Amino acid sequence: MRFQIILATFLISCFSIFSQNIQSPSEFLGYPFGSEFTRHHEVVDYFEHLAENSDNLKLEKYGKTNERRVLQIAYISSKSNLDNIESIRKQHLTNAQLENTTSLQDKAIVWLSYNVHGNEASATEASILTAYKLITEKKEWLENTIVIIDPCLNPDGRDRYVNWFNQVKNRNINPNPLALEHNESWIQGRPNHYLFDLNRDWAWTTQVESQQRLKVYNKWMPHIHVDFHEQFYNNPYYFAPAAEPFHEIITKFQRDFQNEIGKNHARYFDENGWLYFTKESFDLLYPSYGDTYPTFNGAIGMTYEQAGHGKAGLGIKTKEGEILTLKDRLIHHTTTGLSTVEVASKNTQKLNSEFKKYFNNRTFKYKSYVLQGNSDKLNALKRLLDRHEIKYNSTSSKEVTGFVYKKNSTGKLKITSNNLSITTNQPKGKLVEVLFEPKTVIKDSLTYDITSWSLPYAYGLDAVATKKNILDKSNQVNTEKPSLKNNVYAYTFDWNHISDAALLSDLLKNKVRVRTTSKEIKNSSQNLSPGSLIVTKRDNKHLSNFDKLIFEISKKHRKKNNHITTGLSEKGPDLGSYSVTEIKNTKIAVLGGKGISTLSYGEVRYFLEQDLNYTYSAIKINDLSERSLSKFNVLILPNGSYSSILNTKTLKILKAWIRKGGKVISISNANQVFASSKDFGLTTKTSKKKKDTTKTIVKKRSYADAEREQIKSLITGAIFKTDVDNTHPLGFGYEKDYFTLKLGTNSYDFLKRGYNVVTLDDNTIVSGFAGSKTLANQKRSLIFGTENMGSGKIVYLIDNPLFRGFWNNGKLFFANALFMVK
Repeated sequence: MRFQIILATFLISCFSIFSQNIQSPSEFLGYPFGSEFTRHHEVVDYFEHLAENSDNLKLEKYGKTNERRVLQIAYISSKSNLDNIESIRKQHLTNAQLENTTSLQDKAIVWLSYNVHGNEASATEASILTAYKLITEKKEWLENTIVIIDPCLNPDGRDRYVNWFNQVKNRNINPNPLALEHNESWIQGRPNHYLFDLNRDWAWTTQVESQQRLKVYNKWMPHIHVDFHEQFYNNPYYFAPAAEPFHEIITKFQRDFQNEIGKNHARYFDENGWLYFTKESFDLLYPSYGDTYPTFNGAIGMTYEQAGHGKAGLGIKTKEGEILTLKDRLIHHTTTGLSTVEVASKNTQKLNSEFKKYFNNRTFKYKSYVLQGNSDKLNALKRLLDRHEIKYNSTSSKEVTGFVYKKNSTGKLKITSNNLSITTNQPKGKLVEVLFEPKTVIKDSLTYDITSWSLPYAYGLDAVATKKNILDKSNQVNTEKPSLKNNVYAYTFDWNHISDAALLSDLLKNKVRVRTTSKEIKNSSQNLSPGSLIVTKRDNKHLSNFDKLIFEISKKHRKKNNHITTGLSEKGPDLGSYSVTEIKNTKIAVLGGKGISTLSYGEVRYFLEQDLNYTYSAIKINDLSERSLSKFNVLILPNGSYSSILNTKTLKILKAWIRKGGKVISISNANQVFASSKDFGLTTKTSKKKKDTTKTIVKKRSYADAEREQIKSLITGAIFKTDVDNTHPLGFGYEKDYFTLKLGTNSYDFLKRGYNVVTLDDNTIVSGFAGSKTLANQKRSLIFGTENMGSGKIVYLIDNPLFRGFWNNGKLFFANALFMVK
């Protein structure tokens, strides 16, 4: 008995010493917590400190950012749970039919994600305090709950903001909203390294942070996922339940449990007299958010929004005259984070049983989706599906009846051998339905983001959605294999996917001279479509290892290096024809600065660096001069407001440069500056109203209906079918039609002195929302076109083919604008 007492005393003493080693955030960081922003390396250090000094926290590093900052998650639970964490994980995934072991019944899995937007910087501070409080004050909740904390989803953006703020801030807090520290420079802290919004990238996974996070997220598939944000500094706090529209696939339980969590938050906020709102602004429709993506994977997905954002700094004066401090902000986020864990710990059995029901319920409108097209497009889609752990196969069916995407109606699609079959009868079946649905069901058009995203349109594939089960066969990854050739006159490569442009970029980088044909050619029994790449031996005598180099580059890009044995064609022009011209290395400038969309600038930057791996120069607005332009062949104008950037003087300089052989590629709203000038052929499309001779009767309009009246004049990411002139270099590699994602209402007349390459002739909406007042102007409007000016050209891209990097089928248009339009 005496020994047991001594042992118990010893263990209590050891535990006490162990606990005393855990330093508070203030003690560890060396300043009153909330009085400074914590840099990312300090965040990493503090979580390592907690892991070293507590049995209740384990760390896992899951990746690095583009700027080599650590991405990590912390597992927080009881010692017993952490010792058995792998077993608990597998039991939990058994409920999602992703593992096959004993089902989990009495543990809740809660994932808390912080600071996906870098300048919403109170979130990471809250992650620190939340972790500390969980392992020092709230251990009882950890007995039946696994809490996973990702302290910072966007370290590059956050450090950009924090470092900037520390450079410009006053010694003492300056709450004046006009102070420099409350007004970020052009490139802000919100996006990641490539200036992408990571909170729009969960489903598309274009960014390295999203790709690495998804691997570990899919290992867990939590019951609850919270995405911590900040909004404008005058707003009250927002927490769930979310606003309409909810996507139709969201279950009643997922809706109702948001209310349970919201009620618990309200209790704490009421006690402190804090203002908050629910059920407004933040809906659950678009699938690529940090609340919707987890929701479509069975979780209770929620966004929490604290007032602050990049303008708040360490303290700012609100419109009500109060000073909102960083400490206020992080305390609010800590409160909702802890409240979420509390509710989860009290509802473990309900969370597990309903989570299991989510994956058992497979009542879908469509049972299978069958897609077909060229191998590069199918392989690109497969890579996306692999990241989401969505299963796919091929079908041996010769014909499938269902909704045919390209026809936008029910019909039959003849199936080729090169196809992809995806069933909804799988654990990720609901996610499949959301990503592939032909038409988004929108119960309320007041929504926060785009309203259509269907992957068959985004990837440019023929597809059919069928209500029948499809006979599957084993799927083989279609990868072209190059080989060393004999008796080569020229190597040839297809041109119908952005990966072909990446191959071209690599060839040019290695000083390989490349030609392309503007007309159909049949040579050596090969059919070469316009845009096909032709690499002749004659052009490349300067390369001593020519054949081996072509083989290695082809292998790297997984391309088949076809070859022809003669310059004499069976049909079409011979290889010495003026229709077979050389593609020159292009010197590209991308304009950046205030007034230009950082998102669009980032999309261009990502496209050139990651999709093409092609060299470019970013130039500032102030450096736009005759001298600077003379050093480039191409100038890219990202989306933005150019009325003050390209004034009369700079437009004159630009026009002179174009006449001498320069090429401008203008994206989205950048085109307005050309439409506003009589020197260019682009004109804004206006409604032609008949003169009304009747007496005008003014209708009464309700103030409450003003917002709904306004959306009649908006297009919120809707898909339209367009016509393509694929004989024009801008249309090389495309079929006769293209599905465009229209993001705004701007519309332009057909060019009278130029080429209307892609046009919207029929304004029928394929999918998504477009206000009733917008459609008349969209009919017979320009989507992509070119205008000759002297020896140069302007390429007008009215819709943005690089939007968020996910509209995969639009990227070849941009490559054509760079390389094919001469």
